[in-house]
Amino acid sequence: MPNAKVLSEKQAIVAQLTEKVQKAAAGVIVDYKGITVEEDTALRKACRENEIDYAVVKNTLLRFAFNNNGLGELDGVLNGTTSLALCDSDVIAPARVMSEYAKKLNGKFEIKGGFMEGKVIDLATIESLASIPALPVLQAQVLGTMLAPITGLAVVLKQIAEKMGAPADEAAPVAE
Repeated sequence: MPNAKVLSEKQAIVAQLTEKVQKAAAGVIVDYKGITVEEDTALRKACRENEIDYAVVKNTLLRFAFNNNGLGELDGVLNGTTSLALCDSDVIAPARVMSEYAKKLNGKFEIKGGFMEGKVIDLATIESLASIPALPVLQAQVLGTMLAPITGLAVVLKQIAEKMGAPADEAAPVAE
């Protein structure tokens, strides 16, 4: 039986984890055994760039935090080495970054499970979320789609002007 000081420290950690999980828009649980320091450093850098809170967590403490948030279904994946990636602002970022590293570090880094907006999601859902591009990429694609007809019209008008003999690059003379 742990002494009162250790017990109160663990309760504080569980309370902090419970709050983080509750605030998070999405989270991914990962098994990280066998990765090198360089690989871990690169992963943590990618997490910081995507505003992901990534930490190694004890299974027992995480189990309490999940149960406090109604995510008890994840108890089955809390074994072995466990790390947790949480993001408050972007539901796709944890899935995308963790899946990317799972592919890079084949066999050393495995996604165990996850949750999104307070609901447990399966591995297939995590993979489908990971395939969605980042928000700036999506915005660029939409903008490109919106500008395509305008660009096409400009090209056609230029070709018509050139065909009629008017140089497209020179301005038309203005009568005074």
